[in-house]
Amino acid sequence: MFGTDSQVSAGPRAQSRDVSWQNATRVARLPLPILSIVIPALNEEESIGSTIQRCLDAREHIRRVGRVDDIQIVVVSDGSTDRTAEIASSFADRDSAVHVIVFEQNRGYGAAIKEGFARSSGELVAFLDADGTCDPTVFADLCSTVQQEDAALALGSRMGPGTQMPRVRRLGNNLYALLLGSLSGQAVSDTASGMRVIRRDALRRLYPLPDGLHFTPAMSARAVMSHLRIVEVPMSYAERVGESKLRVLRDGVRFLLAISDASLLYQPGRIFRLGALFCVVAAMFWGLYPVEFYWRSQSLEEWMIYRLLLCGLLFSSAFTLMSAGALSEQILSLVHHHRHTSFLAHLYDRLLDRRRAWLLAVVAALTAIVLVWPGLLQYAQTSRVTIHWSRPIAAVFFLQVTLTLIIHSVTRKVVNLWKTQLTHGADRDREGLETASSIPVAPLPLERDTMPASRNSASG
Repeated sequence: MFGTDSQVSAGPRAQSRDVSWQNATRVARLPLPILSIVIPALNEEESIGSTIQRCLDAREHIRRVGRVDDIQIVVVSDGSTDRTAEIASSFADRDSAVHVIVFEQNRGYGAAIKEGFARSSGELVAFLDADGTCDPTVFADLCSTVQQEDAALALGSRMGPGTQMPRVRRLGNNLYALLLGSLSGQAVSDTASGMRVIRRDALRRLYPLPDGLHFTPAMSARAVMSHLRIVEVPMSYAERVGESKLRVLRDGVRFLLAISDASLLYQPGRIFRLGALFCVVAAMFWGLYPVEFYWRSQSLEEWMIYRLLLCGLLFSSAFTLMSAGALSEQILSLVHHHRHTSFLAHLYDRLLDRRRAWLLAVVAALTAIVLVWPGLLQYAQTSRVTIHWSRPIAAVFFLQVTLTLIIHSVTRKVVNLWKTQLTHGADRDREGLETASSIPVAPLPLERDTMPASRNSASG
């Protein structure tokens, strides 16, 4: 019995070792890539020299441990008004591995990195902050990990116990990581890391990216939302040299917008569903006491009208958000025809298809009529209404649901028509290509050789 258990438990470990050995063997057989390190710098004369020198000193370590053929160092002076470009150029004069790009005017942190990527030639591209906070030797582990794990992106995580990151920025990074994880379902501990290695062929799935300091969280969000494989490597983080260019409030808002934009681009339904869940929970909280009071006394007090109005608004908002989430997933399917949807998104999609939406709209409208029917009859007979105020409030809620369902059904019809149109156009183009390829092509006529004919006529 013990022998059988030990064999079963050893199986997955042995299989894992075999997979790791196979990956390492496969990586060893591939030609070694070149690593291009981009260093964006804006007025970093105090630290740019030491940063470049540390990269050069780590070159052999990166080549040996990271399994790269060589490294390029591309410094981009982003409109610097101090000696940053001059100091970087002095290194380029002494070492051919160093290249300098000078922007006459400031274009932004992200713009500098993207220009460095475009001008470099490495199969692996990376970037490193010029402020002396990151250790270039970590590139060795990042390169090794991105190749062995067959990942698209490897980033250095600065959130370890020995980090010297200011508390405010550490708190912000934790909040952004929590937000991105809740929106994507994938955990990334350091969304704004300024040290990472990316496969060049993965850039086409990450672009477009912003030009500002929110370049890094936007890249993390796009990588996570598009289901690219990301690995994190713990790294040390030192206190920066010179003044930070980061503005906590302004850039914090930009970071937040970058994450939300990526979520709306790749998984819009998740944001709407989270909003709907929040509205439902809030409505249940505010409506709990009036419901419990009515259960005990079979009546409602006048002041409860305000709570019930708020509950009606929250419930109708939740329904509207659910409808928007289902529609956004349908719109996204026009672009990504074979995208994977979660169970909850599939459930919403089935629940709010056009037939069920119309059926629910009819039920909601009839419910509203039933609630206020006694009042309508009373008004028709006496020109007065004495029914309780809770009935028209509930009827208004069901009428709002009816309108939302009708709009949802019509909009979904528009999406379905466009999906049919695009599918028909794609099929027609494909048939045209197949027809063109099946048409026999007559060989080109050979040019007549006139030289023998002229000789024959001469001899005749």
